[in-house]
Amino acid sequence: MTVDSSMSSGYCSLEEELEDCFFTAKTTFFRNVQSKHTPKNVCKPPEETQRPPTLQEIKQKIDSYNTREKNCLGMKLSEDGTYTGFIKVHLKLRRPVTVPAGIRPQSIYDAIKEVNLAATTDKRTSFYLPLDAIKQLHISSTTTVSEVIQGLLKKFMVVDNPQKFALFKRIHKDGQVLFQKLSIADCPLYLRLLAGPDNDVLSFVLKENETGEVEWDAFSIPELQNFLTILEKEEQDKIQQVQKKYDKFRQRLEEALRESQGKPG
Repeated sequence: MTVDSSMSSGYCSLEEELEDCFFTAKTTFFRNVQSKHTPKNVCKPPEETQRPPTLQEIKQKIDSYNTREKNCLGMKLSEDGTYTGFIKVHLKLRRPVTVPAGIRPQSIYDAIKEVNLAATTDKRTSFYLPLDAIKQLHISSTTTVSEVIQGLLKKFMVVDNPQKFALFKRIHKDGQVLFQKLSIADCPLYLRLLAGPDNDVLSFVLKENETGEVEWDAFSIPELQNFLTILEKEEQDKIQQVQKKYDKFRQRLEEALRESQGKPG
């Protein structure tokens, strides 16, 4: 699986159900107990398993796909019935990710030799990945969602547990944008083949793996410490905002009081 990157300044997606979230630094850390009402973006159950397509059916679908693909990113069929192609993954992560601290960027040599730079140091730091980033992956028809997630994390040298993340497919239906969480055993390239090359019909989004409850064991000590630091900073910022607000109110009341006392009775 190979990776290419690009930036999209115009990417937008469905607004999520946010009433049950607490936000800090544009980050969702906690969720309240799930309400009895069904959320709008509940992931649908996996579709029923269908009969695997024949080699001839796959060839026909690939030919049809390639005739509609305008960016020279067509799919190629191998003699054994597998095929390769490209998918684009939008990054939509609200939480900071954990990466090794103080190491050089990955070189072409490192990529070819599959050098794991993250293993060269025990130092860790956290930062936010850009929300408008898009990664283009060259994968095969046998590449699973789990392998796609691991490949993306490796590209960014993210050392967080892959189980913290999930791959979603974004589709348009009845004028709405819907997200559906993919199983780790699903094959994204097959979904791409069925949907065609149009990203407005189907696109892939990497998000946090929300389970409705906070799995504290999945977070490292530096991550938890980073969360506390952000919470304390935002608490102080909020206190200052409230103090400034009431200082202005007090100033206006005192001015009005002085004006009323200065007027002749």
